Amino acid sequence: MGTKILIIGANGQLGSVLTEELKNKFGDENVIASDLKERDNYNGIFEIIDATDSNRIEEVVTKYEINQIYHLAAILSAKGEETPLITWDINMKTLFNVLEVSRRNKIDRVFFPSSIAVFGEGAPLDNTPDDAYLNPATVYGISKAAGENWAQYYFLRYGLDVRSIRYPGVIGYQSLPGGGTTDYAVDIYHKAVLKEEFSCFLKEDATLPMIFMDDAIRATIELMDAPKKDINVRTSYNIAGISFAPAEIVAEIRKLYPDFKVKYEPDFRQEIASRWPRSIDDASAASDWGWKPKFDLKDITEVMIQKLQEKYKKGSRNKEILMF
Repeated sequence: MGTKILIIGANGQLGSVLTEELKNKFGDENVIASDLKERDNYNGIFEIIDATDSNRIEEVVTKYEINQIYHLAAILSAKGEETPLITWDINMKTLFNVLEVSRRNKIDRVFFPSSIAVFGEGAPLDNTPDDAYLNPATVYGISKAAGENWAQYYFLRYGLDVRSIRYPGVIGYQSLPGGGTTDYAVDIYHKAVLKEEFSCFLKEDATLPMIFMDDAIRATIELMDAPKKDINVRTSYNIAGISFAPAEIVAEIRKLYPDFKVKYEPDFRQEIASRWPRSIDDASAASDWGWKPKFDLKDITEVMIQKLQEKYKKGSRNKEILMF
């Protein structure tokens, strides 16, 4: 039997792009997208799934003879701090449902996204390694750190092939941000193209690891394609793209928009960011499955500006908020 994929959280910032790439790779008929509601004008197979409902996940897995699951549904860092107990409950319950359904149905491979939010003050801020001590200070980070350990547990106890990446901030033009602390690096490009002033909720020198959407998607698929014997990290792999501060992205944008105005108004998200790494050591991903980023800040800025100019020129000012 060929590859049959279920994507849970397919409407999100990452999921919406990953779904299309997986359809291109495996064919529309082999990729089943799912979320709480169907995406407008979606071309492919779509199932409504509330990931807190284990029976519903199992029903879809059985119906389509699924053998790979990408579990992308979660409440993100900044959004999660508004309702911490609900965030914990949803993020963990949905993960347990996916792990248990996968165990019972002998799913070949499961993908679980983690985040640099797992790091806290116990980890070095520069060149943070995979095995750094994890003491996250947000409920999102706590849920992801716990999820990493559960992923490893299910591999060690049941042989379930769970794979994970710790994403830095993901920058993409395909959708609007969805409640993450690094989301300023998406919103800022929209404001530049619209010739609006940008209010930054981080300090101008708040350096954080980032990655372009194209690199993030490629890393995900490369990890899932890698032979099982090459996967040596069963919690989550660090991956790095490029690290920069708000002032650096502003400088790049001003090469194209010299009059772009920015004001810095740090809020609670600056406190979150201050505990996260400035740069990431992704040597394990590089050695185990050949990971290497392609986009630097100049490349990211040029592509973001070009794509958003095209988007707004077409009058596509879609205010739908997506999250992964």
